[in-house]
Amino acid sequence: MYIWEQQQWPNWQFDLTRLTGMLSEARHRQGRLIGRMETLGFSLQDEAELSTLTLDVVKNSEIEGENLNAEQVRSSLARRLGLDIGAIAPADRHVDGVVEMMLDATRNYTQPLSADRLFAWHGALFPTGRSGLATVRVAAWRDDAAGPMQVVSGAFGHERVHYQAPPAACLGQEMDRFLCWFNATDTGIEPVLKAGLAHLWFVTLHPFDDGNGRIARAIGDMALARSEGTSRRFYSLSAQIQYNRSEYYQVLERTQKGSMDVTPWLDWFLENLCQAMDRAEETLALVLAKARFWEQNKARSLNQRQIMMLNRLLDGFDGKLTSSKWAKLAKCSQDTALRDITALLEFGILRKSDAGGRSTGYEVKLEGTPE
Repeated sequence: MYIWEQQQWPNWQFDLTRLTGMLSEARHRQGRLIGRMETLGFSLQDEAELSTLTLDVVKNSEIEGENLNAEQVRSSLARRLGLDIGAIAPADRHVDGVVEMMLDATRNYTQPLSADRLFAWHGALFPTGRSGLATVRVAAWRDDAAGPMQVVSGAFGHERVHYQAPPAACLGQEMDRFLCWFNATDTGIEPVLKAGLAHLWFVTLHPFDDGNGRIARAIGDMALARSEGTSRRFYSLSAQIQYNRSEYYQVLERTQKGSMDVTPWLDWFLENLCQAMDRAEETLALVLAKARFWEQNKARSLNQRQIMMLNRLLDGFDGKLTSSKWAKLAKCSQDTALRDITALLEFGILRKSDAGGRSTGYEVKLEGTPE
């Protein structure tokens, strides 16, 4: 029996006494993180938020096995937030769609969540009406024409059904009930716990052909923004869920096959929320290191190619930066790339990396790191 087949559905039950300690810790960390960020200047806040949102969008898709280009995501976010990050990488419609959904969820968190708004998010996720080779029923509840909605793993002929969602025939009524609850301000449920319940409730209904997990996490982020009273995001719960991806699916499966007592799910949600905020300290450290780097080198006479490539390195370059990669990314000749790199080596801004290989790699020399 699945949770939605229980007679008490959807009257969620949980042991608040068991959750109080972790809930208090989550609330404390929320306030501490937001307070720390508010002490920074606006430019550093913008940089921290851009890094966080880029991570959030990329990891939200990775949970479902989809890899987005982080540079395209960052550029798409920067355009929509009005931030100047130098050269802008073109993004395809799919990347722009994911970014639009996440920004609408967090930037417009005070606006009601409606079926039309969810349809718009779904349409943004699947601008071509396809998910891989499969056709997706876009911006509409699923119809189960091909059979019941199931979460399945395993090779063909040896599939394992982890979960089966409610029949499509009842989705209109079920979604109306969910949206009414989500938009209500008098549910009597602590807002952070409501974020965890909203995530669980939506993914349990699984109302779309595809994209349910990504939209469920966007709804959770929207509820967390409401709990904090701010649209600015400085931590990524999706990144933490991706880190614990196997555990995430296991606890969802146990919960969806269990009783209406969802205390274990909320306990897991709160623990990972706290860990996500701990990881935000790493983002803050990188942002501050980048700010110090540019303050220390503000008197250097650098060209636009060097500035762009240094920012790429400071933002976390994927792989080893070689002179050939420099030439390709900066759209210049190999000789020009070597001159750019040599000048930065002489300034002490770059150094040769320790990574082996046939080609020499380069990395930023930050203050306090060994030669």
